[in-house]
Amino acid sequence: MYEPIRTKSVHSTMAGTPSDFPHRSREEELDIQLAGHLAALLAVTDELRALTPAADLDAAAERLAAQVARLRGGRTPLRAAPAAVGDPATLHRRAHAFAGRALVVAASRADTSAAILAAERMDAHTSALQPLTATP
Repeated sequence: MYEPIRTKSVHSTMAGTPSDFPHRSREEELDIQLAGHLAALLAVTDELRALTPAADLDAAAERLAAQVARLRGGRTPLRAAPAAVGDPATLHRRAHAFAGRALVVAASRADTSAAILAAERMDAHTSALQPLTATP
């Protein structure tokens, strides 16, 4: 009833052999994602440091930079000098969201040090939001 396919598939002839293009493992992809989330958290932390300088933000920024460098094979993240403008509550919410994303990826990757750092940053940004969002 059906005639067998006599020619090679278009997909196999277009791609050639599987070694024609580079592949990344799941772990490498998770490393890239985690480094990206932590770098975004670092950028927001730097913005908060410019807006409201604090020793705990300085320490967190250094720890975040170290984690990003570790995940990127020793390459330190680029850091811009942020302007001291913006709403601290908005920045804390954004930082909390990035820390949450980093925590999910770190847990998936089983990276304990990054997961602990992300959870600590989530707690810090949650507690920083408490007095900012409280209404009298």
